[in-house]
Formats: sequence, C-alpha cells, structure tokens
Amino acid sequence: MSNMLGIIGIKGTQSQKFLENGARVPVTQINTGGAFVVSVKNEEKDKYSAVQLGIGIKKKASRAVLGHAKKAGQEIAPRFLKEIRVVDADEVLPEKGSKLKASDVFKPGDIVDVQGHSKGKGFAGVVKRHGFHGGPKTHGQSDRHRAPGAIGQGTTPGRVYRGKKMAGRMGNADVTLKNLLVVDVKDDELYIKGLVPGFKGSLVIIKKTGESKKFVPLYTETTEVPVEEVVVEVKAEEKAASASLEPAPSEPKAADVENSGEPKEEVKDAS
Repeated sequence: MSNMLGIIGIKGTQSQKFLENGARVPVTQINTGGAFVVSVKNEEKDKYSAVQLGIGIKKKASRAVLGHAKKAGQEIAPRFLKEIRVVDADEVLPEKGSKLKASDVFKPGDIVDVQGHSKGKGFAGVVKRHGFHGGPKTHGQSDRHRAPGAIGQGTTPGRVYRGKKMAGRMGNADVTLKNLLVVDVKDDELYIKGLVPGFKGSLVIIKKTGESKKFVPLYTETTEVPVEEVVVEVKAEEKAASASLEPAPSEPKAADVENSGEPKEEVKDAS
C-alpha cells in the first residue's frame, strides 16, 4: 500500500454486480491505466508533499506542457494533470516518470471520496433543477404547474436572499460524492459501489478517507474443472453403474455338478 491519499482515473462503464450475500449493487468502473508521475513536490523545495499525476493523451498540447512531460521521460503530453497530497512526508515518494497502479493505493473495502465534473444540462426550471412540486392543477391554474411560487418577502427585506433556489444553469460543475465504497481493485481498474459524477471518458479524482468495518466482497464464480478430469469422473461413474447392474455369480446346483462329468467324492459309511 502506498502512502498517497488517492489517484486519478478516467470514468468507464456503469453496470451492476452481485455481492457474496446475494445483494445486487450498482458499480462504476474507473480506468487508472496509463497514470504516471509527472512531478514530485517535497517539503524542502515546495513546502508541501504531493505527487502530480498525468493520464490520457493530449492531441494538441503546447510546448510548455510537452516540455513538462519530457522531464518525466514521456514523449506525449497527458490529457489531465492533477496533484494528490501525500499523507506522510517522511515516506519515500514515487519517482518521476514511474507508473502508478490502483492496487498500489486502494484495496477492497476502502471508503473514498470521488470528485468529477458533472454533465451540463443547460438552463433548467425549479422542478427539474431542485425537485419542486409545482403549483396546483385546479381552480383555473392554467400556467402555474411548474412555477417557483413566491421568492421572498415584501418591504422587509425588500430583496431576494442569496442562495435562493431558482431556475438557472444545471450541471457543468465540480461535484464530490463522499463515503463511496471500493468493491474491487485490479491493477488498472477500480470498481466503486454507486454512481460517480461526469460522463464516460471524463476525469475523476479518487481520495481515500477510511475503511469499511462491514465489507462484503463481490461474488466470484468457482474455478472451472478441466475437461480431462470431468471425462475421467464420468467414465468411473459409468463403470460403477454397469458393475452394479450385472447379476451376482450364483453357486452351482447339484444337478449341474452331476452332469458336469467330474468324479464325485465317495462318502464313507461311518459305521
């Protein structure tokens, strides 16, 4: 395990999986393959400890970004650049240009916060944006079904308070979902229970905040038995079944012994 607080990744597919207790849960796949260390911040020079990570490929990069990536031994400029703080400054930080895997930072059962940029949905009314119920549908209310209603008092205070829920731009903002659960970790993939903000292919930042005490792992199918072993077992069962169907050998009868032509033993009289 690394001493870093998190990692960056690219949002993948959203699906569902089953836990060992039979529960079905939504799962979001996050791809962390290709993430590498672009720069390392230390206490002596930068007054704080952090690791700057890059992921993806930027097609039209400026010379400054290309030069910054070449210092880390990379020929391409990363699409995303983000800094991740380090927990303990005394620990050995990863080297510049080294690859970083999800399994180096997380393990199943970790609790994380996921930050992403939500989808932009344009100008929206209060019903869609804030979940208002709207006005009455009867008594001549023909145009108040999705209206916001009153937005404040009259003379006092004579204005609308800041932060009032009204119509406006919806989405297209940085969103952080807290206390999500990591259900599975692979080298270049991270599976998180629930949904995360952003669209497929967008940048997400995953930061570890704790560990779950009642973690239930994902259900995995049992290992398949090789075909050769199955054939051997089937043949053994067939042989045992055929043996059970054969009649048991019976003792020869007296008439059969007489007609066999073999000499009989003479019985001597005891008298």
